[in-house]
Amino acid sequence: MNEEFLNTLSSIVGTATPLVIASLGETITERAGVVNLSLDGSLALAAVLGFAAAWTAQEAGVLDAPMQIALGIAVAMLVGALIATLVGFSSIKLRRDQVAVGFVLTLLAAELARFLGADFTRIPGPQIKRFAIPLLEDIPILGTIFFEQNLLVYFSYILMFGIWFWLFRARGGLTLRAIGERPEAAYARGAQVQRLRYWYTFFGGALVGLAGAAYSLNVKPGWSSPPAMQGDGWIALAIVIFGGWHPFRVVLGAYLFAALRAVASYIQTNGLFIFGQEINFPFVLLNTLPWLLMIVTLLIVSGGLTERLLQYMPRAVQRRLRAFLRSDPPKALGTRFEME
Repeated sequence: MNEEFLNTLSSIVGTATPLVIASLGETITERAGVVNLSLDGSLALAAVLGFAAAWTAQEAGVLDAPMQIALGIAVAMLVGALIATLVGFSSIKLRRDQVAVGFVLTLLAAELARFLGADFTRIPGPQIKRFAIPLLEDIPILGTIFFEQNLLVYFSYILMFGIWFWLFRARGGLTLRAIGERPEAAYARGAQVQRLRYWYTFFGGALVGLAGAAYSLNVKPGWSSPPAMQGDGWIALAIVIFGGWHPFRVVLGAYLFAALRAVASYIQTNGLFIFGQEINFPFVLLNTLPWLLMIVTLLIVSGGLTERLLQYMPRAVQRRLRAFLRSDPPKALGTRFEME
């Protein structure tokens, strides 16, 4: 296969990683019944503070390169976790509307990120290095695409399977799904609903913070204005819906959006030729193309078109695809739970 094409696919996997991690974090949070709309601002603030911490350690010379990266990641995860905890505290303890609180926090965090990031614009800093995994890198095609990446990409693979196992194969995952579907029944069986919602919101927020670090320490090292990840928090929320709150479909959605973004970037750089004629696309349309295509895909998957297509398939295939494409949200998503 063409080496340039393989490198492009490898790049898509790398650039999709922040979306993968953020979407998986939100999946866990929403499975617990909490909606965290602060993703967009959390990504930006975690990215700038994570980069600032790593860059400061580099300039001070107090840590070696791997520890500089580790510090940046730790700070970013803490930022994401704290913002998510504010959403959880406002909803669980103060009984405020999750959507309103999350929306206000995302605006506040985004503006704070722009203010704090002004001093770090276009400053080179620490960057997560790529390395190949022995033996796995020798697998034809897949080795180049998936196993010549960096540590965060490899972590995203483990995270995807880990969350799937926890949700559908572990007793703790059964409790997690219960508090998002029927918290009253879970409480009656002894589950500490509020405590678990706090924990999963904190954990999901930490993953969102990690995704922010993946931007500023990996995808586009450094800080830019406007931030490179602007709007990706909203895309992550859409991907969770597209993925039906299932980790495998969520990851597929993140890769799909990254591929659409790569196509738009390619057209912007090289132009689009159909039958030898160049088609001129407005710059603004090219920038919005991935968003528009993602919306169309979401409508197709979640709408009636998919059901009509399934009618032409064998029954066994229909059952499997319906189970995979099922996209019902957790029944208690966004609702408060009050202990009697």
